Amino acid sequence: MTLDDLRVFAAVCRAGSLSAVARDLACSQSAVSQRVKRLERELGLTLIERHPRGVAPTKAGRHLQTAVATGLGGIDHALRTIAELARGEGGSVRITTGATSIRHFMSAAVVDFRQRFPQVSLEFQTGVSSRNCLEALTAGHVDLAWITLGTPVRGVDQRPVVDLPWVLAVAANDPLAARDRIEPADLQDARLIGLPQNSVSRSQLDDWLGKSGIRPVFDTSVTDWDTAILLAELGLGQAVVPALPEWQGPGHPGLRLLPLPDLPGLTVGWALRDWDTLCPLARAFADTVAAHCGRGATPASPPGSATP
Repeated sequence: MTLDDLRVFAAVCRAGSLSAVARDLACSQSAVSQRVKRLERELGLTLIERHPRGVAPTKAGRHLQTAVATGLGGIDHALRTIAELARGEGGSVRITTGATSIRHFMSAAVVDFRQRFPQVSLEFQTGVSSRNCLEALTAGHVDLAWITLGTPVRGVDQRPVVDLPWVLAVAANDPLAARDRIEPADLQDARLIGLPQNSVSRSQLDDWLGKSGIRPVFDTSVTDWDTAILLAELGLGQAVVPALPEWQGPGHPGLRLLPLPDLPGLTVGWALRDWDTLCPLARAFADTVAAHCGRGATPASPPGSATP
């Protein structure tokens, strides 16, 4: 087997389609299929199953997919680091995150980093979810992923940076706007603006609401926190969201962010393959973002400690 065979196999597993990978690689579907079959002949096992709407890895295929994602990501990272060392101080740092994260967590850090490393390029890839960002990371497409931290992921180092308290975003004329805090009972039967159910933050929120016996109605769905807060400010509903720095202060007279102290905070931070082997430039960028976040928000608890 070759590295290219393994790369193609991993791409097929991610896409769930031979034809989609063939289009991406500008080759025939038969060529993609032959690479997968070559792996199957060498291993003596079927690695993918064909279904009416695509393909999916078998049990053996899933084992190989996990190993390939970790192994090829490390190889690609090492080759790129070596190339950057050969070029001297130049190079690039590749980051994936959601659309709103740069605004809320990285804007000052980007300026600081660029002033310190003017020859280094920053390559941002927008991820639609934390899961999507982790897939890009394990595939070796990026150096760093800024995500909402959740359950541990094999082969991924998660480093918490900021703990964000939850708030209820409402318009200034909302009946709850004059409250100092929101109790769980206040959310019973509330009609809320929510993120998609497969997002990490929504999953954590749903888990807490379920344990508290609270059953609000999510009748409006958005893809990011900023949109949820904007719709709440416009009076189109209420939104349970993290207390994002850019929405606080006098700049939004029509908005109220009411604390939800009984709801455990949401932790955001970096995901990467291995801190010790992370290239120096990517490590410097990660540290710069963490330093700036520590100036305006609650630093996250170290791994293994209790979350406040």
